Amino acid sequence: MTGELLSHIFIAAAVSFVVLAIALFYRAVVGPTTQDRLLAVNVIGTNTVVILALLSVGLDQEWFLDVALIYALLNFLMAIAISKFTVERGGVL
Repeated sequence: MTGELLSHIFIAAAVSFVVLAIALFYRAVVGPTTQDRLLAVNVIGTNTVVILALLSVGLDQEWFLDVALIYALLNFLMAIAISKFTVERGGVL
């Protein structure tokens, strides 16, 4: 019974992070500045990693952690690439 309760708690936490990601999607679309949009997209990527990790524990599927790790690396590389292209000789966009 305790294991099933913990599983439900992890899944509920994942659902709450999905709701947070939907709220952040609004910030990514509306803006008002490019930096706000970039930060929102980065946080959505980080939330996706957390959601996958919570689902891995809640559903007892270890391969979700592998997917979360790969997604975290891609999210990091995306943040570095966008930062490189938006910075122009000491100034930001």
